[in-house]
Amino acid sequence: MDDLPDPSALPEPSGPFDLPELGRLARTLRALPPSCGPVRLVGVDGHAGSGKSTFAVRLAAALGGAPVVGLDDIRSHDELFDWTDRFRAEVLAPLAAGRTARFRTYDWNARRFDAEQRVEPEPVVLIEGVGAGRRALRPSLAWLCWMDLPHGDAWARGRGRDGAAQREFWDGWEPAERRHFAEDPTRPHADTWVRQRTEGYVVLPGHQETPPPPQAITHGDDSSAVR
Repeated sequence: MDDLPDPSALPEPSGPFDLPELGRLARTLRALPPSCGPVRLVGVDGHAGSGKSTFAVRLAAALGGAPVVGLDDIRSHDELFDWTDRFRAEVLAPLAAGRTARFRTYDWNARRFDAEQRVEPEPVVLIEGVGAGRRALRPSLAWLCWMDLPHGDAWARGRGRDGAAQREFWDGWEPAERRHFAEDPTRPHADTWVRQRTEGYVVLPGHQETPPPPQAITHGDDSSAVR
């Protein structure tokens, strides 16, 4: 891929996070053909603590309020990565049929599935979380973003944010995530690599034979809980 397409006929997005790179990416995503029924499904993947949730919220705003499905609402303590079949049945199948997706969200403190979340089949729907670009989901994705922060830096940021209360969880999460990406890597398959800066983002084209090395970026914060 030489560069991101830039369909100039589409209007500029507006919102508090309408930075140039996000606006350009939003125009690209709106111009894509649907990938899951009437929906352009966009994955945002990366290591835990890499800033996926914050980026997805800001990209959703640039898209005019696109729905965001957080995989931390789908996975659980017992199914850190074994949630694909449930995700297909509860999210992908309804959206592919042009219907509202309904699924129960996981409460990480109570350790049970609780409130129901609904996702309408909007023109663009974002899926964010570790594993959003996994092999089983890629055929349903119109576009795949990879938050390009090395796992060591991402995990350190996540641990620092979550504090001592989540230390035991992180001790179990890190080897599980390492195994997942060793068996099912996302970065080589991403359409764009996203690098966070002090202000805003740099969006790089993916699918290169020699990917640019990830950079240690410590600015910014992914404010949602990392699971």
